[in-house]
Amino acid sequence: MEEALIVGIIFFSVVAIVKIVTDANTVKKLIDKGVADNRVQHVLGRYGLNPLTNLKWGMVLVAVGAAALVGQFLPYRWSDEGTLGLMLVCAGVAFLIYYPIAQNRMREIERRQDQSPK
Repeated sequence: MEEALIVGIIFFSVVAIVKIVTDANTVKKLIDKGVADNRVQHVLGRYGLNPLTNLKWGMVLVAVGAAALVGQFLPYRWSDEGTLGLMLVCAGVAFLIYYPIAQNRMREIERRQDQSPK
């Protein structure tokens, strides 16, 4: 059973990575050819990658990993469902912390774009 789970995780991870890379390449080609207008470029970010995405998922993964680690060191009375719940709560807290950081950063980026000469 565990072998099938590991194979499934590896397979879907590879598929996700390939999808992200091909989507980014497609968007990059569209922007370079001038097919995408300014609104599309703004929504997708430069070449389809939002610079704050790495921050968001890094915060979520660190929070989930820390929750799993805490779940391992709690007494044996703690159930697996409790550890899963703790992981989900920590992921939610990471998203809530990320939101104001992203808002401030996006305001700063917009302020710089407004001040730049056109």
